[in-house]
Amino acid sequence: MNRGLIINGKTYTEEELILYCHNLISNSVEEWERDYCRFIKEWLNNSDKVSAKTSGSTGTPKQIKLSKQKMINSARLTGEYFGFKEGDTVLFCLSSNFIAGKMMIVRAFVWQLNLIPVSPNGYPLENVGSDFDFAAMIPLQVNNSLLDKVKLDRVKNLLIGGGVVDLHLSESLQSVKVNCFVGYGMTETVSHVAIRSLNGENKSDLYSAMGNAKFTIDDRGCLCIESSAVLDHLLLTNDVVELVNEKKFKWLGRYDHVINSGGIKLFPEQLELKLQGIIQHPFFFAGIPDAHLGEKMILLIEDENCKEEKRLEIRRQIKSLFVKFEQAREIFYISEFKRTETGKIQREATLEEFILSR
Repeated sequence: MNRGLIINGKTYTEEELILYCHNLISNSVEEWERDYCRFIKEWLNNSDKVSAKTSGSTGTPKQIKLSKQKMINSARLTGEYFGFKEGDTVLFCLSSNFIAGKMMIVRAFVWQLNLIPVSPNGYPLENVGSDFDFAAMIPLQVNNSLLDKVKLDRVKNLLIGGGVVDLHLSESLQSVKVNCFVGYGMTETVSHVAIRSLNGENKSDLYSAMGNAKFTIDDRGCLCIESSAVLDHLLLTNDVVELVNEKKFKWLGRYDHVINSGGIKLFPEQLELKLQGIIQHPFFFAGIPDAHLGEKMILLIEDENCKEEKRLEIRRQIKSLFVKFEQAREIFYISEFKRTETGKIQREATLEEFILSR
């Protein structure tokens, strides 16, 4: 693998790259620049592994070690899928402290892509003038980029990850020129192992495996992943899916989020899709203990100051959109949800704090 890198149109040899990183780490006032340079130096060291931090969306974030060869394999698969060519220009707007950002750098090494680093904030296209062959963003960044569709349409292929693509965002992407995709994966799978198209003629509700990945389900209905390219063993997940075949699945929700109310299994993520665009603030369904039902479904909304007329409208919409057993028994408006470093809502921690505060 080439150990040089193209950054902002300039090609650096390995030696020049190390000096470039040393200078930025020593002199840059921007932490995000120092972060990506630290990762580049880690990538170029003699170890065959790198450190990576899990997002913490389902528990406490933890440091794990990832094989550099597995990361190279993943980068090759992504490049083959999107048709990368040497010299293609890619936008790098994600934190290099997490797997998605690290993999953008690895892809640039493997395919000799022209990497354009920008601050990993909510407006990645704000101060750039280039056309991009590829970019990866989180949903928040995509939503903000939709405010300037002219700039967004200068991206050829956009991969979205790091959060759920809600119905409102999905519908908004139908009117842009950029080819939009959402990835399924996690730190342990070295970024995505499956992709689905969000717009265009290949738009689908199904995730399709990348490379030699194969899928099965366990007795809970949760996805199990086999992929010699990025995994050393079968990986059991907590994602409940509808398995179409060993290469395709539909994601339903998290097993640890499922609410068992009166013997009926309710998938919060599926119900939440129906309310996107109606509730303007962050929200989620959750289950709390109930003597009669086992679990009672409630709706938590991050809007402590919601006006009474809006509360009545939300209740009215819920009654019209959901059958009776899908309706939240109670709705609570709270000041702030717990979140991970990457901005994902921590449902369990938020719910636990809410229950303790009652």
